[in-house]
Amino acid sequence: MFTTGLVIFLGLAFILAKLPRRLMLRALHHDMALDLLVSAVVLMVHFGTFSGLAAATVAGLLTSIATSSAKRLFGSHDGKNYKPGIFHVAVR
Repeated sequence: MFTTGLVIFLGLAFILAKLPRRLMLRALHHDMALDLLVSAVVLMVHFGTFSGLAAATVAGLLTSIATSSAKRLFGSHDGKNYKPGIFHVAVR
């Protein structure tokens, strides 16, 4: 169940990493909405069994931790202003 949750989370993390940097930073600006959306979608997809719901819950928790960490590390972009994190990301 934890392994399945980790695999689900890694799939979502790879999708976020492949986004263009400006779009990724805009998604990180709305980190709470992103966490809720991801958690709701994976819960709906894996609904029906206890192990599926447990894996979706683990994936949602890992996504929440990852988006909060990424926002602190890389910052966010609200459409007008780039709010830098610990590491500066070049946004054109």
